[in-house]
Amino acid sequence: MLDQLLSLDSRLLVFLNGLGSETFDGLWLLITKQQYWTPFFLLLLYAIYKKIGTKQFLYVILFITLILVFTDQVTNLFKNSFQRLRPCNSPDINTIIRVVKTSGSYSFFSGHAANSMAVATFIYLLMKSHFKYFYLLFLWPLVFAYSRIYLGLHYPIDILCGYMFGFLSGYSFYKLHQYCQKKYFPQ
Repeated sequence: MLDQLLSLDSRLLVFLNGLGSETFDGLWLLITKQQYWTPFFLLLLYAIYKKIGTKQFLYVILFITLILVFTDQVTNLFKNSFQRLRPCNSPDINTIIRVVKTSGSYSFFSGHAANSMAVATFIYLLMKSHFKYFYLLFLWPLVFAYSRIYLGLHYPIDILCGYMFGFLSGYSFYKLHQYCQKKYFPQ
């Protein structure tokens, strides 16, 4: 069963990665780097700040920092425990996919997917009542994580597991935030 799942995972990677072309490689190399998302993050943080004020904003920043540290550390624990080679480093598949970027770390599960989904989930749950089309925030982790497949850095299962872990982390931190909010900032 596991062999069939991994085979399907590899075939899906070959298909999705094969949709790319050299024309768009530069764009996807930009998309995959967090620093190029800075204008988006600043705009998002500004919108949150305008809705909730300074004190609550700083509290949200603290929680986002905790989420990123938590998801990053757990992701590294999983990567070092499973030691699944990235597609770009795997001799079984790296000759049949488009390897646009390489990385020396392991693949399972995607830290980009986990971090972006955790933060998006937390912010969405916190702010959804303030913005009409706020569900569009989830386009960010979708595009961000797909860039990892496009570049040959992750298998689809790495992304999916990163998304699931990120969603559960974001939801758990949201619940913790709500608890702390009632305990330390009662209205």
